[in-house]
Amino acid sequence: MASSHVEVPGEATETSTAVVETATGIIQSFAPINQIHQHLCAFHFYADDMTRQVEAHHYCAHLNEEVRQCLIFDSSKADAKLIGVEYIISPMLFLALPEEEKPLWHSHEYEVKSGVLFMPDLPLSVQRMDLEKVVKTYGKTFHFWQVDRGDALPLGLPSIMMALTRDGQLYDHLAKDVENRFEISFEKERENRAYMSGPEHGIHPLANGAGKGLKLELRDIDLPPLDSFPRIFV
Repeated sequence: MASSHVEVPGEATETSTAVVETATGIIQSFAPINQIHQHLCAFHFYADDMTRQVEAHHYCAHLNEEVRQCLIFDSSKADAKLIGVEYIISPMLFLALPEEEKPLWHSHEYEVKSGVLFMPDLPLSVQRMDLEKVVKTYGKTFHFWQVDRGDALPLGLPSIMMALTRDGQLYDHLAKDVENRFEISFEKERENRAYMSGPEHGIHPLANGAGKGLKLELRDIDLPPLDSFPRIFV
């Protein structure tokens, strides 16, 4: 779908608010946001339910050559909803993670080589220059807003999200819709990217949930009494 079509509750933005936003937009610094330099479009599915798949627009910035951080929106439109975040790291950084951490990260090899991960509006030849790097990386993604089920606001716990790893997982209607809107052929891009290779040592067996479903759960814990903490300030 082009966007979630979810009506967000609340009154329309007032003129006074728009005036303040104009002023802050001119005066304040948006240095972290201004570092965003890249738009990636792909698909995510819930780590505990592969049947729930969503179009995900990543707006990414490099922290360095081995780490990127991305804001994820449900569309590329001006009124898109911020639904999640993704961190992307190099294979070397992934291999250095604790074993219990690795299942939370997903590989990008299939997404890139199949053509379903792409950069809207960029010439395909330019896209491939960076995707040659992305194909080797791993990502850790959380979605906070379940727009696919029609939530009008971000409800419940964050969801761990995963990425496609083989043919037959992505719904055809989702793929066709994106191909039509962005005028791209996943199959042609698959052919054009056949020369690309994933992580040097292959995809780690603990990545992608280690082949199992993952879900966050909330549980109560006992907190120590307040008087057990040292009184630093009087």
